[in-house]
Amino acid sequence: MEKILSTQKLSKRYGSLQVLKGISLEVEEGSVFGLLGPNGSGKTTTLGILLDIIPQNSGSYNWFGQAPSHQLRKQIGSLLETPNFFGYLSAERNLKITADIKEVPHTDIDRVLKIVNLYERKKDKFKTYSLGMKQRLALAAALLGQPKVLLLDEPTNGLDPQGIAEIRELILRIAKEGTTIILASHMLDEVEKVCTHMAIIKKGSLIVQGRVDEILGDEFLLELKAEDMIKLGTLLKEYAMVKDIKEELGVYIVKLTENISNAQINEYCFKQGVALTHLMSKKKKLEAQFLEITN
Repeated sequence: MEKILSTQKLSKRYGSLQVLKGISLEVEEGSVFGLLGPNGSGKTTTLGILLDIIPQNSGSYNWFGQAPSHQLRKQIGSLLETPNFFGYLSAERNLKITADIKEVPHTDIDRVLKIVNLYERKKDKFKTYSLGMKQRLALAAALLGQPKVLLLDEPTNGLDPQGIAEIRELILRIAKEGTTIILASHMLDEVEKVCTHMAIIKKGSLIVQGRVDEILGDEFLLELKAEDMIKLGTLLKEYAMVKDIKEELGVYIVKLTENISNAQINEYCFKQGVALTHLMSKKKKLEAQFLEITN
């Protein structure tokens, strides 16, 4: 798979404050790449550098295997801040201004309005739009010129549940058409629902990167209890599929290498002479795994 973006040890300092500490990322073509981290972790600064808005102090980056240039920048659409349009102008007129700035023909405007489901409202003034519609119009502006990559900074920030659902659906639909998307968010749920790959940043440092399902995949956990807890503990340590075992509040929490049925583990214990008095499957919450990674 072709690498759309590669960064090498990007660093940024504001006075004595080190905002980015050697960030190295790789984004594959066609992926939805989530840049996840709490507010102030350096996500927006990273996107600003990648768009040539903020100069890095050290490190480098490549787009499409080439050094950044004005020509390559035309292949990148972005939505970095709250939509900034003229309230007294229609959606169509606002997009004409954006198209002129981006040197994109006006004939592309209807296409992007249809993508974001605003074509029927294109003559309405921007100030009459809901927050969700305003964000969708900003996404339409980013899509002008059919960029190969979209950079989105907190695209669902401030939206109600319906607006969040609409933006997420749009991101998935745009990605399905082949556009690579890099999305910065502090919301674990957002990254888990729309991204294929992710990187976690904390205080300017890269903690981990890879496929979302590998980093945040639910682990297979069991709770077990028996009258003879010592013998049960010995049996579990000998069981091939047990990766880790710990005792909490009188029960064993067992981490497995793969998902097995309760019946299988029950049968194993029974055949070894241990009758279980408690057996329950459980999944580690994503939030718990996220905290485990970042701590």
